[in-house]
Amino acid sequence: MALADRWLLPEGIKELLPPQARQAELMRRRLLDLYNTWGYELVMPPLVEHLESLLTGTGRDLDLNTFKITDRISGHALGIRADITPQVARIDAHRLRTEGASRLCYCGSIVHTHPAHMLASRNPLQAGAELYGHAGLDSDVEVIALMLETLHLAGVNESLTLDLGHVGPFRALVRQAGLTQEQKDQFIELLQRKAMPEIEAFIATLSLDDALHQQLAMLPRLHGTLDVLGRARECFTHPDACQAVEYLMQLAERVQQRYPEVRCYVDLAELRGYHYHTGVVFAAYTPSYGQALAKGGRYDEIGQDFGRARPATGFSTDLSTLIDLSGLTAQSEPAVLAPAVPEDTSLQQAVRDLRQQGVRVIQMLEGLPVPDSCDRQLQKQGDEWQIKPL
Repeated sequence: MALADRWLLPEGIKELLPPQARQAELMRRRLLDLYNTWGYELVMPPLVEHLESLLTGTGRDLDLNTFKITDRISGHALGIRADITPQVARIDAHRLRTEGASRLCYCGSIVHTHPAHMLASRNPLQAGAELYGHAGLDSDVEVIALMLETLHLAGVNESLTLDLGHVGPFRALVRQAGLTQEQKDQFIELLQRKAMPEIEAFIATLSLDDALHQQLAMLPRLHGTLDVLGRARECFTHPDACQAVEYLMQLAERVQQRYPEVRCYVDLAELRGYHYHTGVVFAAYTPSYGQALAKGGRYDEIGQDFGRARPATGFSTDLSTLIDLSGLTAQSEPAVLAPAVPEDTSLQQAVRDLRQQGVRVIQMLEGLPVPDSCDRQLQKQGDEWQIKPL
């Protein structure tokens, strides 16, 4: 690398400078305070762990997105986390071992080997919340509600769309069809692209009865408003698929009771994180941004390889994206200028008192210009120091 290029960051890696960095920190505090009011305890997992721990079980979907390094002390393979959820699952399984519900939240940096999409950075600041120990509507509704409250608190005031899906129908149909792993992977790839002619050609190669053939062909067409669930209920015959549809109907009804302004959209062919999720999947969108603002779902098997499989549901979001979409403009916080008179004990006491009150005070340095952020100054009036316009 040439000397002139050493200050450049790797492609897709971003940093926050003043005043954006402070804005991000204030947003982080607001979100963590929100999660605290809902009873979620903060955890701070390490940036680096043993690779096997980061990629255990459902975490293997992160393999290609995880940076691998070697520990010079032990010689073991380590990974730089690409998602915090597997770490939180490890904490719930081995470090806390809570009986009953465990509510955990986090906010920290993650690193990706490649960006999730064209608008994404490779080092997002991931914030999220997860609920362990309860399987059912109540916990899914709580997590979705907290996700929506996160977006509202972040200042995302545009209309929101909640995208709902469920891996249950797909799993039931491919199990009934007896697809091999290779066929299943091919079908997932076609569904993700909504490649209808290729999907129809693929299904035609399978030896299936007419009813199952029709259900598989119908799966990629089951997306749209909540009316889609009524069509799905009439289409599916497998009990597990029908149960998943009923679950989504109840979930959507309860969410809309609490958030009637949020539009619900259903896509039963949405298999994002198929190997990761075990039930409902959800994501929040807004018209001005082409990707999900926040996403999550149910992943009941995530702790199994840690020796304690518990029901789990949660969501995550990128703090930097929320700041960009909130409409907030980063501005330097105004400060009070204190003169350079270090031997004046009354001045130092006045500065200390102001800082304890939360006032930003910058001490003047001899020979340097006045900082741009200073709009007031301390002046001595008699025996007292008072704040005056600069």
